[in-house]
Amino acid sequence: MKRRSFLKAGGAAAALLATSCGSGARELPQGGGGKILAQANQKILGRSGSDEEILAQAKDLITKYRQGDGVVTVRGVDGTPIPGATVKVEQLRHDFLFGCNAFMLDQIGDAQREQDYRSRFAALFNYATLGFYWSTYESQRGSPNYDYTDNAFEWCQTQGITCKGHPLAWDHPAGSPAWLTYDLAEVAQLSTSRVRDIVTRFKGRIDLWDVVNEPTDLTRFKTPMNAWAQSLGSTSYASVHLDVARQANPQAALIVNDYRVDSAFRDILQTLCVGGNPPFDAIGIQSHMHGGVWPLQDVWSVCDRFANLSLPVHFTETTVVSGPYIGPGENWGATTPELEAKQAEYVASFYTTLFAHPAAQALSWWDFSDDGAWQGAPAGLLRADMSPKPAYDRLQELIKSEWWTKNQGSTDARGEFATRAFFGRHLVTAEIPGGPTVTKEVHWEDGTANRFELTLV
Repeated sequence: MKRRSFLKAGGAAAALLATSCGSGARELPQGGGGKILAQANQKILGRSGSDEEILAQAKDLITKYRQGDGVVTVRGVDGTPIPGATVKVEQLRHDFLFGCNAFMLDQIGDAQREQDYRSRFAALFNYATLGFYWSTYESQRGSPNYDYTDNAFEWCQTQGITCKGHPLAWDHPAGSPAWLTYDLAEVAQLSTSRVRDIVTRFKGRIDLWDVVNEPTDLTRFKTPMNAWAQSLGSTSYASVHLDVARQANPQAALIVNDYRVDSAFRDILQTLCVGGNPPFDAIGIQSHMHGGVWPLQDVWSVCDRFANLSLPVHFTETTVVSGPYIGPGENWGATTPELEAKQAEYVASFYTTLFAHPAAQALSWWDFSDDGAWQGAPAGLLRADMSPKPAYDRLQELIKSEWWTKNQGSTDARGEFATRAFFGRHLVTAEIPGGPTVTKEVHWEDGTANRFELTLV
């Protein structure tokens, strides 16, 4: 997905929230700290109703913001409208990005489990996050692991899966290789060159990037990248990498990503937007819920808070565990049937809430399987043996059934079949009894008339 179509897909949010980025967007009230958020965050109030009210209105909002009216006209070869033709409109792909990191591709070590991982990933998602953590991607200076990315991208492409790279700049040890020195001028040169080289190399294949990861709090780590970032300050640190990425690929969609969902992160974004021409295209929101799930009220308010910058909101890293924390440290028990049921129930509500909010454009799970999941937590939609949990099955029901166009009807006297469909790619079929059949792939787009013609020959 290139930048132009990426921004066009966010039209619902832009139309609803007309305040331009950097022009003094409305602040939401602040409350006290909340356990559900990272310790640094303040709990966000200014909510839009209770959890029950949010879910009650979600179906109507999904119909309003995720679907559009359209007309299929069927004609004969002479251009004459054909009444009574049967028309089918069947979805092939959502415009909304439903995804997950794909870090375990080729890392599982067992052929059957690898196949199960891949087939279940492709059956559910249209979007994959590929890893570019500097410390492992270029563990030996001058030898980035491009081959791995090439292979992962090739598989995703065969499955019709859009890829995003994550992350290009991060001050965490994972983003600061062991060979990097504290020569800050060299760090600056190497980090910006890395961004330029990677974005340029994958241009046309990977056009979505988490360019800057977690710029808000630069007090946590002791790395060369952190020392350089602190010397610049959060805004300049983000800006220099965004500028390099934009120069390398003007059509790429660039994202700033953070675990902070309070005003501190939003202030950085708003400062970057000064002048009305933001150097990034979407706002990345992490939602790791190892310590307990977020009330839907807070999920909605987070969307409202950042949507006021009039840019799409991406939930980039979502985690809901299905096993107990037994501590200390990263010490988790195995997934259990009881907690899997609770995970599935919350996942359905969480995805429904975000699909209903017009500012949300993408939602990525973290991680797909318990095997290799972050912190060793049972956070997957699949168990370690790659069997699906109830949460996986529930998402299949939502994404590929409840939120999936499969309409059929007959053309009227003008040869027209009017219907409503989810935004995305569709296969349209027209036929007459005992006569010819014609098919056409179309893009049902937000903000367009969605009028398509098929000619029966």
